[in-house]
This record gives sequence, C-alpha cells and structure tokens, in this order.
Amino acid sequence: MSSSTAASGLSPITDAAPVSLCAREPHVPADRLVAEMVPPPRFDSVRFATYIPDPGQPSQTEAVRVLEDFAAGLGGAHATGSGRRGFLGFGKGRARSAKAQAGPRGVYLDGGYGVGKTHLLASLWHATPAEPALKAFGTFVELTNLVGALGFQKTVETLSGHRLLCIDEFELDDPGDTVLVSTLLGRLVDAGVALAATSNTLPGKLGEGRFAAADFLREIQGLSAHFRTLRIDGEDYRHRGLPQAPAPYSDEQVTKAAYATEGASLDDFPHLLEHLAKVHPSRYGALTDGLRAVCLTDVRPVPDQSTALRLVVLADRLYDREVPVLASGLPFDRLFSEEMLNGGYRKKYFRAISRLTALARDAKGLVETG
Repeated sequence: MSSSTAASGLSPITDAAPVSLCAREPHVPADRLVAEMVPPPRFDSVRFATYIPDPGQPSQTEAVRVLEDFAAGLGGAHATGSGRRGFLGFGKGRARSAKAQAGPRGVYLDGGYGVGKTHLLASLWHATPAEPALKAFGTFVELTNLVGALGFQKTVETLSGHRLLCIDEFELDDPGDTVLVSTLLGRLVDAGVALAATSNTLPGKLGEGRFAAADFLREIQGLSAHFRTLRIDGEDYRHRGLPQAPAPYSDEQVTKAAYATEGASLDDFPHLLEHLAKVHPSRYGALTDGLRAVCLTDVRPVPDQSTALRLVVLADRLYDREVPVLASGLPFDRLFSEEMLNGGYRKKYFRAISRLTALARDAKGLVETG
C-alpha cells in the first residue's frame, strides 16, 4: 500500500475489478496537504534543459534565462538571514540594490494554455538550491485549501521558513480569495519568501469579469506589486501537431476496458458529479489515489457552474497524476455551455477541456488493448 493511499484511509487497488470513485470518501490529514506541496508526478523529471523553446517564440527562451538566474539567486541562507541574495535583481552572488529590495520579490509567468508555464515553474522548483522541505509547490486552489485546513496564522508560520513558494494556475474567483491571498503573500514576502506563479491572466487584471474587481483594486494592485511579469507566447502544445481527441466510445467499450485494466475506476458521469459535491476539493487528489485509469459512462453537459468548477479541480488532479480518462457519451469539448465558456470562469473551463482532451488521447490504448 502506498503511503498516500494509507494516509487517505482508502483500500489499495489489488485486482483488475474497477473501483467506483463514488464509493470513496477520503480523509486527508492537514500534514499531508503540506507534505504534498511538491510538483505533481507529471513534472517530477522536468528541468530547464528539457524545456524546448519554440524558435519562433523568443519569449520562451528569455523566460528560461530569467528563471535560471532567479533560481541561482535563491542560494545561500534564507532570505531573512545575512546570506540573502537577490530576488529579481537576478545578480548571481551580488547584494541586492536598494531599488531591487524595494521591487517585486517574485516572478509571474503569463501565457496561454499549454505553452509550458507549469513545466517552467516546476523546473524552477527543482533548480532552486534548497531542500524540498524548504520549497513549496501547489495550485492556487491547493494553497487556499491549505489555509482552510491549517488556519491563516498556522499557514503563515508553516510557509515563512521556505525559500520559495510556487503557485500554479493563479486565479482569483471571489473577493474573499483576493483579500486572503493578498494578505498571505504580503506576510510571506515580509518573511523573506520568494514567489513564483503562473496564470493566464496578468496580475493587475486578476478577478476581472468575475466579481467587482474595482472594489478590491487595492488588494489586486498589492498582489501585482509582488511580481515581475514574464510573458510567454506560443500555441497550446497539446494541440500543436497532434490528432484531434478520439470520439467517445460506447458504454460497452468503456465498461469492458475498465474491467480489463488493473487499477481502473468505473462510474456513471452524472453520479460522479453528484458525489463530487460531497467531497471537499482539497481531497480530490486523494480521491484518485492508486488509480491507473478513470472510465466514465454517459458523459453529458455539466448542469450548473458550481458543479462545473468542481469538475475543473478533478480534471486538474487527474492531469497532474497522468491518469487516462476513457469516456462514453458526449466529447469533452461539449461539457460546458456557451454561457459558461463566455463567462468569468471561461479560462478554467478551457483549461479543463484541454486537459481532459489530452487524457482522453492517453486512454485510447485502453480500448485497443482491452
């Protein structure tokens, strides 16, 4: 049994019979949330050297250069100690100037879907010369879930000794998150923690289209002040030169593949959506412990926005863990209504479609070999 499976209180998957995600209600101790703030398995082996910049997109090459310098500048003692080195002065071994000290303490990677932002963020984590326990990596949702599990002050205390905090998929969806994250990052910067984040939205425009951002302009501007923005241009690599996602299979094909694949789950999609409402999103990673494939029947449009946002989190966790998704019903690009795709959460939904499409491609072999 893996340590994560044991920690979640789930039974290990020991035979080829599919399990049901709807039968799983994992318990996740708060200390596991902290210990698992590392790059997900999909990005265990990525490094700056394995990132292949598009020759037609010079911003990609520039991002690698800047981030390599950023990582080198985080060597030596913790930022609050006398051995502190530059954050965004990027001076290797040089003391930061007064201007750099007053400037941003982090780097913000802005770009479209699939241009390699998470690859670069994980590479930064790996390249930073500090023990893993002194570096934290998580999505924005995982960070807010950590605060919910530990409490604000305990989260500050836990992360203040870190050399680096990497935040993937940085988005603000409500005023409460705006104030919470602004205050948290401000406290961590004061403690000497370097920041790095990725998003599809420039830091000064976080929250636009989703709530009355003007009412929280001070907090949003405060967040923006923590970061130097690096724009990364390019096309979604998941669609570049790759075939279209396979069409959905029949219920019979999906069921047969689930029974033929050791470590697979099998669920009716509408029932799974209902179950997600009963499990806190911070436990969606544990929900997938031990899975080697997710098989879904009767995929249909998501009925409402709350359900859609829960599905986005599940899609992120499956993508992080490289779990193939085999499905019958509608193709994944028809999950969300036009109203959703044109609304304030559209970037989340497009990301979910892109990731589920990639996982559907990965699942094609389950039918061929099953």
